[in-house]
This record gives sequence, structure tokens and C-alpha cells, in this order.
Amino acid sequence: MANSEIDPGIKMTHPIFARYLGIDYSGAQTAESGLPGLRVYAADQRTKPVEVAPPPGRSRYWTRRGLAEWLIENLTGHGPTIVGVDHGFSFPWRYFESHDLKPDWPAFLEDFRRHWPTDERGVSVDLVRRGVVGAGAARGGSSRWRRLTDRRAGAKSVFHFDVPGSVAKSTHAGLPWVCHLREQIGAGLHCWPFDGWSVPGGRSMMAEAYPSLWNADHARGTLTPDQHDAWTIANHLREADLDGRLSHYLHPDLSAAESSLAAIEGWILGVC
Repeated sequence: MANSEIDPGIKMTHPIFARYLGIDYSGAQTAESGLPGLRVYAADQRTKPVEVAPPPGRSRYWTRRGLAEWLIENLTGHGPTIVGVDHGFSFPWRYFESHDLKPDWPAFLEDFRRHWPTDERGVSVDLVRRGVVGAGAARGGSSRWRRLTDRRAGAKSVFHFDVPGSVAKSTHAGLPWVCHLREQIGAGLHCWPFDGWSVPGGRSMMAEAYPSLWNADHARGTLTPDQHDAWTIANHLREADLDGRLSHYLHPDLSAAESSLAAIEGWILGVC
């Protein structure tokens, strides 16, 4: 399943992207910790996904910091790439209301990073939750709060910690790195849908993915659950781009009010 063989089985339409990255994220430990749950798979238009190992000489497994550095290098000057990441990119509208925040996603990212500095050395999500570092208590939320896209997808709240299948810890660890990537890559990276529902030609794109939408369609075989999720994201993005479904994913069927809400709360790619 996870090999680099040429795949002749898909009729190509007019693909938007040249490469497809699937990332199963992990919010465990710190940004410098090698994490077996942090997995990356890559594919291109002709070949199925293969696992990407971290650069030699470092940890056996990816670290969040190392992955961010690798993405900065690989999303610059290597052709348009779509990156699907398994964590939330924003919070429910109730969060913005409760903390009296403007509906401004870039400002939200910066504000969150100041309160949850999980990209700093030695800082973990758990340390911020316990009040040892940061100011997480001033930017918390309720597990009852769910985004519109969560309700449509049947996904848990981004504040639902300490339960199986939750993305709360990954989200709280990953958001500062989304902010960092935007700062470093600039206009070369389109964060969907916050930067617009349409992606300018030739630009790389990063979006929230939810592998549970797709992984039942593919046997796991010898892969670990984390590998399977990352492989599934990369594989589905590739297939959807090549057969034309991705164009529909980028423009889900939303009312004007729902579209405005999703531009702040975010949207899971592939949820109708």
C-alpha cells in the first residue's frame, strides 16, 4: 500500500497541485521531542504516497520543530503542494465571543501563541494547561463548544482533551507552528479557507484534514494507525485532485452566513 509505484489507475483531469503531503500530527511532549505519532507521507501526480523520514542525524522520529523547518524548505520553490494536517486550524465562534476577540484569524493565531507558547523550547501542552508556563487559563474553552465543520463531520471539539480520537492536544501544540509557517513562507502559502476559498494558481496550500472521513476505504495492512492516517490524507488528496473532486472540496455547499463563519472557525477539507 505505502510504496512509490506509478499509479495508472486514475484518469487525470486538470490537477491543481504537483505534490500531496499528509501529516498525522501529535501534541505530545515538547517541540523538540521525537514523536512516533508524528508521521508524514508524500505523493506526486504519478506516484502513490511514501513515508518521509526526518533528516538524518536527528531524532529517529519527527519533532514538531523539525517538521516546521522541513515544511518551510519544501514549500518554497518546489512547485504547488497541498498539505493536509490532522489538527484544528481555528476555534469555535464561542471562543472568540467569550474572550472578546475580533473575528480576525491572523490576529487569533498571534494571540493564541502568546498565551499558549507551545512552540518554545521545553514547553508542552500539559505545562500550559497546568499553569506552569504561558497563560492558557486566559484562553481556554469548553469541550461542549464545536465548530460548524465539527458538527458536520461528527468530530470532537478542539477543546475535548484526554479522550481517544481527540485533536485538542495536537491543535494546541500545532497552532503556534501554523503562525510560524505563515510568518516564514508569507504569500507563498495559502491557508485554506482563511486566505480565501479559491487558491491562486501555482501556490501551495495547507488545510485541516480529518482522516476518519476517508481511512475506512483503505486497509491499514502493516502500517501503524498514525502512519495509516497520514498515508490516507496524502492518498486521498492526490486522488481527489487527479479526478476533480478537490475543486468541489475547496468550495463546500455553504450559505453566505455559514461561509462567513467558516472563514473564522475554519473548515475540514472534504466536509460538504
